[in-house]
Amino acid sequence: MCVFRQQSFADMATLVGASLWGPLKELWDTVEGAVWRRQPESVHLLDLQLKKHKPNFLSLYKNPPKSAEQREKVRKASTEGIAIQGQQGSRLLPEQLLTEAFILSDLFDIGELAALELLLAGENQQPHFPGLSRGLVAVLLYWDGKLCVANSLRSLIQSRHGKTFTLELSGELVALTTRFTDELMSQGLTRRLLTLVSEINVTREFERLQKERGLGNEKHRKEVSDLIKECRQALADCLFAWTCQSPLGKDDTLALVAHLETVTVEADGSLDSVNLALVMALLYCLDVSFLEQGTEDREDLLQALPLLTEKQYVSAVHSRLVDGRPWKLPGLQAVCRLAWALALHALSQLPQGSALAEFTEADEALADQALLGGVFLFMTEGMLGCEGFTHDEFYTRRLHSLITDFLALMPMKVKQLRNRADEDARLVHMSLQMGSEPPSSLRKDLDHLMILIGEFYSKDLFGLELALEFWCHTESLQHTSLQGSYLGMAMQRPPHKQVVLSKFVRQMGDLLPPTLYIPYLRMLKGLANGPQCAHYCFSLLKTNGAPHGDNMQVTGSPVSWEHFFHSLMLYHENLRRDLPNADATHYRLPPIRGITQRELDGLTSFLQLLCTIITWSENARLALCEHPQWTPAVVMLGLLQCSVQPVLKGELLLCLAAFGKSPEIAASLWQSLEYTQILQTVRAPGQKQAAGIEVELNEIESSCEEYPLTRAFCQLISTLVESALPVNLGAGLRAPGFQPYLTFLRDAVFLPFPTRAYRRAAEKWEVADAVLEVFHKLLRDYEPQPSDFVQETVELQGEQVLAHKPPGHSLMFHLLNDSPTLTLCLSLLEEGVRQLDTYSLFPGKKQLESAVLHCLCLLDLALQKEVVFMDLLRESQASLIVSPLEQLLQGVSAQSRRADHIVNIARYLYHSSSNPEAAFQSAKILQRIARYPNIQNRLVGDFTHDQTVSDKLMAGFVECLDNEGAEEGLEKGDDSEPAKKEARIRHETQIHILNLLITSLELKTPNLALYLLGYEVKKPINSTNLQDAGVLGCPRSCLHAILSLLQRGSERRSGPVLTSQAPHLAELCYQVIYQLCVCSDTSGPTMRYLRTSQDFLFTHLQHLPFILPGDEISALSQMSWLMKTAAIELRVTSLNRQRSHTQRLLNLLLDDQPRTQHAADGETGMEESRSVSGFLHFDTVSKVRRKLLSVLDAINFSQDVPELLQLDFFERTQIEQVIANCEHVNEHGHTVCNVKLLHRVLVAEVNALQGMAAIGQRPLLMEEVNSILQQVVERNRVRRSLSAKRHALQSWRGLVETLLTACPADLIPADDRQIIIRDLLLDLHDKVLSEDSAGELMPIVAGAVFTLTAHLSQSVLSEQQQGAGLEGGSSSGFASIANSALHLILRKLLDFILCTGGGFQRLRAHLYGALLYYLQIAQKPEEPDTLQQGISMWERLTAPEDGFSKLQRENLAIIESYGTALMEVVCRDACDGHEIGRMLALAVLDRILSIDRQSQWLLYVCNSGYLRVLVESLRQDDTALQTLLSPQPPLLKPLYIYESKMALLTRVAKTGQGAVELLRCGLVAQLVECQVFDMVPDSDSHRVFGQRDPSGFIPSPLDRYRQILLPALRLFQVILTSTTTHHQQGATQVLQWLIVHADTIQGLLRCQELSMGALQELSLLTGIISKTALPGALEGQDVNSAALPEFQGHISRFQRQCLSLLGRLAGSERERLLKQAEIAAPGDPAERREEMEVAMQQVCANIMEYCQTLLLQSSAQAQFSICLFSPSVNEPATLYSRVPSLGLVLFLLKNSAADFFRFHQSHRQALGKLQSLEQLPPEELKELCAALVSGTGGVEKISSVQRSLLAKRRLVQLINNRAKLLALCSYVIETCLFVMWRHLEYYLLYCTPTDPKDSLMPGASAYRSRLTDDSFGRALGLSRVSQQDLEQLQSDMGAGFGEALQRKLLEVEGLYSQVRSRYTFIQALVRRIRGLLRQPKS
Repeated sequence: MCVFRQQSFADMATLVGASLWGPLKELWDTVEGAVWRRQPESVHLLDLQLKKHKPNFLSLYKNPPKSAEQREKVRKASTEGIAIQGQQGSRLLPEQLLTEAFILSDLFDIGELAALELLLAGENQQPHFPGLSRGLVAVLLYWDGKLCVANSLRSLIQSRHGKTFTLELSGELVALTTRFTDELMSQGLTRRLLTLVSEINVTREFERLQKERGLGNEKHRKEVSDLIKECRQALADCLFAWTCQSPLGKDDTLALVAHLETVTVEADGSLDSVNLALVMALLYCLDVSFLEQGTEDREDLLQALPLLTEKQYVSAVHSRLVDGRPWKLPGLQAVCRLAWALALHALSQLPQGSALAEFTEADEALADQALLGGVFLFMTEGMLGCEGFTHDEFYTRRLHSLITDFLALMPMKVKQLRNRADEDARLVHMSLQMGSEPPSSLRKDLDHLMILIGEFYSKDLFGLELALEFWCHTESLQHTSLQGSYLGMAMQRPPHKQVVLSKFVRQMGDLLPPTLYIPYLRMLKGLANGPQCAHYCFSLLKTNGAPHGDNMQVTGSPVSWEHFFHSLMLYHENLRRDLPNADATHYRLPPIRGITQRELDGLTSFLQLLCTIITWSENARLALCEHPQWTPAVVMLGLLQCSVQPVLKGELLLCLAAFGKSPEIAASLWQSLEYTQILQTVRAPGQKQAAGIEVELNEIESSCEEYPLTRAFCQLISTLVESALPVNLGAGLRAPGFQPYLTFLRDAVFLPFPTRAYRRAAEKWEVADAVLEVFHKLLRDYEPQPSDFVQETVELQGEQVLAHKPPGHSLMFHLLNDSPTLTLCLSLLEEGVRQLDTYSLFPGKKQLESAVLHCLCLLDLALQKEVVFMDLLRESQASLIVSPLEQLLQGVSAQSRRADHIVNIARYLYHSSSNPEAAFQSAKILQRIARYPNIQNRLVGDFTHDQTVSDKLMAGFVECLDNEGAEEGLEKGDDSEPAKKEARIRHETQIHILNLLITSLELKTPNLALYLLGYEVKKPINSTNLQDAGVLGCPRSCLHAILSLLQRGSERRSGPVLTSQAPHLAELCYQVIYQLCVCSDTSGPTMRYLRTSQDFLFTHLQHLPFILPGDEISALSQMSWLMKTAAIELRVTSLNRQRSHTQRLLNLLLDDQPRTQHAADGETGMEESRSVSGFLHFDTVSKVRRKLLSVLDAINFSQDVPELLQLDFFERTQIEQVIANCEHVNEHGHTVCNVKLLHRVLVAEVNALQGMAAIGQRPLLMEEVNSILQQVVERNRVRRSLSAKRHALQSWRGLVETLLTACPADLIPADDRQIIIRDLLLDLHDKVLSEDSAGELMPIVAGAVFTLTAHLSQSVLSEQQQGAGLEGGSSSGFASIANSALHLILRKLLDFILCTGGGFQRLRAHLYGALLYYLQIAQKPEEPDTLQQGISMWERLTAPEDGFSKLQRENLAIIESYGTALMEVVCRDACDGHEIGRMLALAVLDRILSIDRQSQWLLYVCNSGYLRVLVESLRQDDTALQTLLSPQPPLLKPLYIYESKMALLTRVAKTGQGAVELLRCGLVAQLVECQVFDMVPDSDSHRVFGQRDPSGFIPSPLDRYRQILLPALRLFQVILTSTTTHHQQGATQVLQWLIVHADTIQGLLRCQELSMGALQELSLLTGIISKTALPGALEGQDVNSAALPEFQGHISRFQRQCLSLLGRLAGSERERLLKQAEIAAPGDPAERREEMEVAMQQVCANIMEYCQTLLLQSSAQAQFSICLFSPSVNEPATLYSRVPSLGLVLFLLKNSAADFFRFHQSHRQALGKLQSLEQLPPEELKELCAALVSGTGGVEKISSVQRSLLAKRRLVQLINNRAKLLALCSYVIETCLFVMWRHLEYYLLYCTPTDPKDSLMPGASAYRSRLTDDSFGRALGLSRVSQQDLEQLQSDMGAGFGEALQRKLLEVEGLYSQVRSRYTFIQALVRRIRGLLRQPKS
């Protein structure tokens, strides 16, 4: 046992000089790794270590000597300092430390420097030993170092090649160790070992330590004494291991003999285990039996055997052993002599032995001497009595050969022994006859031999069944089922030795003298130990008996079944004759009749033999039990009713218990037990007092203070309960059931056990253990059922009595109440932990530990079953009251007066090294309790209440986690070897503790996990400052333990050991760490600690991916948690600007250059190498796989799915239904099927079948049940596997997304970023598109593809913005990423879309998103409109194709290569399915149609009918859209879908062909029918006030309405613009829409609040009206003549409203509106104002265009034209209030001209800024960015590169906005001039004025327009234009249209129209107007 762990050896303070611990520990690690763990590359390491440590082995245990020089050096260390290896400079040490070093130096007599170093090591290791000072730890380390050397030496010797065993190691290793150990042996190793064994003495060492205060608490004392004992043992074992493999030389053998001469025994007469090892070593020296085995290397072994090759060896040993000097132990001398005699005898049989004849002839004499020395007695008492004897298989084998050789090689001696025994028996008989004392000189050698054989073979820990050699298969040839040692060949003759031995067994039983009867039975009992031996022994006893005659005179052997059972029956008859009546008091004074003490002993021995045989052999059980004459069960139960001694009754009960192992017998035993009333369960009516076992317990056993009967009864019940528990036990006489037995065990045995008196202290715990075992079994097999909670009655002799509940129910009820049973269990646990804390041996310790274990199991089972139990209880509404056990455990303990039950349970963890099972159960209970959040808080208080207890508890948890004996992967059934079982239990304890931590961390703080992991629980958690254990007094916590588990081996290339050795444990460790990092409270301290002290993530990530061939699921889970943690780390370091940390992790994950392993983590070197080689595609450096990609490779996308069930008997659908019903969600969140439950259901189904056929087919049915269960297990595995893959893939995706999103962009250069994304995308696609990839993983992949494509698009765009893009025209392609790579990505993306098939629409939504991002790459960025001279058409046609259009063309070619399959999928998704999928599919269609120059897609959409479906779906959308306008914010899905549809239809309408198709599909007709357009919500803000969405995400009802209306208006506008041939048809349809919704539209045109939204509506509406509401619109259309006037009325109303709107916008409200725009949105006024300006200009332009169209349509010449404006320049007077005046047009003209110059100026400035962007001052840059970045501090956080990009974007936006405004202004100017000119021409040339006095002449010819309808003239009220008006008009106009304005207008033309518009148009109009105004007034 090496109790110490070491941090790495590097942080050990090593002084120059000999070292007593660190290096020795390293040596042992290397030896263990090479010999026992068989690690690769270990031979080389071992060779190095052995060379280094050779002096340590040569001068074994020699300490470095003291010296004055060293003493001086150490003394000065406090003033001058001392040099420590691995640390620069010298270190000053405190005075106290030096004083301790001198004490230590004197104590162990070691050099001062070595002592100082031990102390420093002790200080370093102190956290592992809470509660010990460094000095005490140093004492432990001193002895541990010694133990390491001894263990290493022992392992090296055991690895040698030799005669006894082999470890099957490599030849190279064996050669190395053999060479090394031979050398040591030649240097006198044996003598050194013997000297050390004599010198080292625990008592003496303790006295020395005690004197110097070198001993601490009990645990420290125990550990020190264990270490010293183990050192001695290991040294002795070295010698034993050597002699097993190779013989010792002459001197060494003699030295060993000399040592043994002085050996003494322990107090109990046995050797101690060290001396035993030395005795066995000598026995192996004198062993030649191995030569019989005839192995292939027999010749070599013969050559090496000094017994044969060296005569003086034999002579020296012979003379030494024959020599008459008495040894201190004559028995031991006898053993050695016997061994030598047998060796000599064996040598004499060999041909080489003839040379040694002088010695070999002395064998008989030596054997006689040995017998005189009492050899067999000593072997029994001195050797078998030693505790260590059973621990070594080779001890057993050697002693077996010694005994069998004696019997086989010296048959004459055996005969002599028998003759002497017969003679002695006669003497004894005679002296008995004569009544005198038997002679004292009797020798009992044969008795002792038999007893030795019995004792020796009854202990068979290793299951060797060596006793088989004593049995010959004379009659067993027909039992072919028995595979005995020689049963392979039926006719083969057994070896001579076996024949001799079996003859010995049989002959000894013949004519057996009475004195040998008991020893012979004891011998048989030993030889019957084992399944085959028992069978042989049974046969022997069967054949010994002879049939008896009528006279009952027994002939035949006394050792036979016949004789034994006959005696038993006679005894029973005898006792029954005088059985008095039931009321007699024969229990008080039992007269022992008819049997002497010897007979009693004989009976007891035979019962024990019987017990052994039937325990091992089921055939014997059944054969004996069913024997018609013997009826053993009946006789034994009969005897139990009689007055027999309790000891015998106990044996009888134990025999019955052995019979009860067979379920068939158990059932009848129960009935017999009930019938005989051994425990009185029915009281006879007149009976005054109780009878049966209860009386015996209370009166006889209690007064004797011995309880054999009670213990045996408990064992019987325990066995019977396990075999069968009949429900109707005792039916007819009492309420049936087990209850009376349970009541007896609980009330009479368990509850009083602490208060009874015990003669043998250990028996107290034996009783407790026996009864608790029964409780444990009863509760374990109990499953709560609803029927348990219904109070049933049974009829009994005419009256109803209450039925009993199942025993498990009763136990649960007692455990869920504050009952005496629970109290006793808890106080037993308290007592147990108190006893364990003493660390001392006491009688019954083993039984106490077992009882405690049963108590813990009971609590665990109760916690496990209580939920179901209490649920059923609640549902049944029974009147039972129970409390949850976890609450009862918080009760106050009667002994300590504190609530410390849970603390007591947790304290067992502190004893995990000695009691692994108790620690395991304790951890299990704590894990169950930890689920309850209300208990956590209390627990933290209880655990931290007392500091010493708190430290102990923490140490306990840490010790369990730290345990190196744990091993994963051992199946539960594989508990044959105790060591394996213990390793499995230790591992499961670790698992439970980690699950406890995980569960607790999910609960609110403070919780148990935080306390155990070392966080503050009394202060705020995030104020914790985690440190390494020992720093600033920080104790070692579970976090340290978890990290050291994970860090083990992480510095080696093979990676952390835990991930492969204990995958599940590693997975949980990583999960705990992830949970600590993800929780906001613990995240800060944890991440800091992991980053600074441990460098945890970097170390572990570099070992990714973990590949575990056997356990893929665990490997994936480990990686998942690790990647999730890494993602958090990247995010946190990025946020905190810890660039170097982020950079390291990024390089680790993304580099494809081979990394120099652990290059001092110098980022500098790495940076340089990166910049030099870069990521160029043609890089010559050999690439390595990027870490991220290799992790992806480790996730296997294929998943083998179990085949469908092939069933012959069951119905598949029903079975599937049953399986579905058995499914539940387990603690990991996986849906799995409960296999146990399913098994129960299916077996119940099979059992329910009736009839003979069913019985015949039962095996087949059970086979099918089995196959169903295997299938379900496989399904569960597949689900777990898929779940693990999903988890891993999600974590991988999270890590990738964090890398790309959260880390500073400049850490990965743009070109690298694109290449990385390319690699990730291509690999992801390759994996997901492979044939067998699992569909369940596709959604995650699709999500990742979406994110990656988005980032790719972003990266390429930002690269272009920074100017790297297309100007360079790089040959390889578009940006840093080659076009070919982009095309490949597109192809894979489209393949992925197509491979998803019909389902997976949600998944395709991601892919459509990715496709949109991808297509965005080829979209040309917005360029500034510089208003420069445009390039000619020819230049445009001949210009080379730019990168964007090239990529776009190639993309389209790829998309079209997929043909209609892709079109079909996208169109189908666009029309139907999930909303988001539809929106994205519509967007994809829109995008593809926009680049599809050949219109392939458009044709498909039109011809396949999808377009019609989309158009017709608008009607269905109408109702959904209407609900959207209710004040309550509803779901906005329909709105988004509608917007997407309209966007697509608008895209279709942009081509003439598409627009015509839309009209043909009846698009406008569908929209005409939509009523939603008429539902304008109130804009009254006060009414909606209460219902606004506070987040601002959901728009107000009015905004929602606009989102519905505007797309429709835009669509109309596009249709009107793109229809050329069918323009009239389109216009008419749109006009119809206008007229149908006329009220709404007129309402909008009259709108009072001209907000931004209203202006957008107006700009679109006026645009449509100007193209449709024209006088000739209805001509030639089939419009109903009756409706015509109404239509024309609407049209004229539209015209009037448009003109009045112009009045508002151009005149009165213009300034107010612009001001309002600035005030309304203070956040982003610039952009808002720009939009307002554009909208207002657009409305003006549209209305002016309308006016122009109306004028042109009415007539080509001015004189027949209609007039729209009244002939006045000032604001219209009341008379003309309904007609706007011409002054308005003039005003608009002036304003537009002024605006034009303002905009032109601003445009020029912005252009200038754009061209000199680099030179702009930072303030201006910030100002520009502010328009695009919301929030106040937003601009500050942006990097300078981003800032200039944003500024550039803002400037381009500004320039283009100004260009748009300039275009609108210039158009408004042109139309204004035209309208003015037409009006002036008419008014000043053709108008004939009227006198105001004239009557109104409605039809005056002067005003007759072309319109038949006269409404215009009338409406405009132009019928009264007087001469004065016209003159006024001319003069006012002349004044208004002055020189300055004309110059301005011409300048506008010069500046703008030259490039953009009809050149000289303005000039011509100005000239004409000027001419009109100058002409003389008529």
